Amino acid sequence: MEPSYSTGLVWFRRDLRASDHAALYHALTECRAVHCAFVFDTEILDPLPRKDRRVEFIRESLVELDERLRSLSGHAMGGLIVLHAVASDAIPALAKELAVDAVYTNHDDEPQALARDSRVRTRLAAAGRAFHTSKDHTVFERDEVLTQTGKPYSVFTPYKNAWLKKVDAFYLKSYPVERHAKALAARPKAHAHAVPTLEALGFEPSDLNRQALPTGASGADKLFEDFRQRIARYGEARDFPAVKGPSYLSVHLRFGTISPRLLARTAHGLMVQGNAGAATWLSELIWRDFYHQILAHHPHVVGHSFKPAYDAIEWEQGPHAKELFAAWCEGRTGYPLVDAAMAQINQTGYMHNRLRMVVASFLVKDLGIDWRWGEAYFATHLNDFDLAANNGGWQWASSSGCDAQPYFRIFNPVSQSEKFDARGQFIRKYLPQLAYLPDAALHAPWKATPLELQAADVVLGENYPHPIVAHDEARERTLQRYAVVKTAAD
Repeated sequence: MEPSYSTGLVWFRRDLRASDHAALYHALTECRAVHCAFVFDTEILDPLPRKDRRVEFIRESLVELDERLRSLSGHAMGGLIVLHAVASDAIPALAKELAVDAVYTNHDDEPQALARDSRVRTRLAAAGRAFHTSKDHTVFERDEVLTQTGKPYSVFTPYKNAWLKKVDAFYLKSYPVERHAKALAARPKAHAHAVPTLEALGFEPSDLNRQALPTGASGADKLFEDFRQRIARYGEARDFPAVKGPSYLSVHLRFGTISPRLLARTAHGLMVQGNAGAATWLSELIWRDFYHQILAHHPHVVGHSFKPAYDAIEWEQGPHAKELFAAWCEGRTGYPLVDAAMAQINQTGYMHNRLRMVVASFLVKDLGIDWRWGEAYFATHLNDFDLAANNGGWQWASSSGCDAQPYFRIFNPVSQSEKFDARGQFIRKYLPQLAYLPDAALHAPWKATPLELQAADVVLGENYPHPIVAHDEARERTLQRYAVVKTAAD
């Protein structure tokens, strides 16, 4: 078939791979020559801390992507054009410089991204250039899975059932980028340079290389291959933070260094064969799609409760609230599982999913702090921060979101600790000062006998804090706090 355009430009964003890539495939099949670009967008980067593992992860992944595109193109001058600028200015300007007929990119439904893309579309259209966008970040998006009345789902289980009913080989198939790679163009001399260093971008190296987090598409493939060997045990293993249970692919899904179609296709195939662990993991991938379609249909969730009645809740305010929040952030709550989880995120940028629920419940329902404070803290510290999933998770924990846990369901941090870290392996790793407490005393040190504390060299109030709140009392306050929405919730 004759190509539609002479020259095209693929704008990479949260899709940092060269295989099974929707926008790249469409450009290669519709254009005679295709350039590829990534913009380190200063509007996104400028507010970030100067040491940010995510920026380093992106940078390292781009080095690999650049090499892969050069190899696919067969040109010594092939590869990725990398800019450091305001993306909504840089892409139209680059399109003009390269005299492209069309720009291709993949969807991003975050409100800020939609506004950026609208500006880009307008500028390209004014210059007579097309702007084509594709689904690539999820298996289903936007209006693809709707109720029988044509409305978006707001409850997960019926959404999941509809998702599973609709999914088939067509939706899970890969885009065969490689067979069309001959259309990849050589870069103009002015742009044939290496990916900028962190220093050139105004950032400092983080401790990424000391984390167990391989970068790029090859890093994602390595993690996925490892996970496939143990996916059958995922259902049992995923809730225990001291056990190697999760896939650890969340960062790679966030930045698109692996295809969500590949993951869903693999999980679905194994599920059909009766693999219970794969079925549970596929459910997690469907949750991801669910939260993305919620964000697309209900952008008010950014900053507001999905259920408006929950915005009437009066959260703790003032200096005391700030002190409680600081203790939570710094892992000084006196509840070991909560403190160990916060130490994990602060030290590594990762937090086990079970622990995300525990610490979120503790912040909102034990301390009475606005869920948006916790959401913002995670947004700054999580390597895998994704607006849709982070917002969905926090609203679930605070009972203000779609299909959230009931407002009266409040995690007990001690019983969660006893159930999911019974031997204290996780707690001891991140709170070494408690390492010598016996297992039974580790989950609630304030209940330990003076002899147990002395033998373990634990001095409450000195090398480990007293609890900053009594859970049972906090639970009662939370039920009172949520009384304003009880009618709406029932």
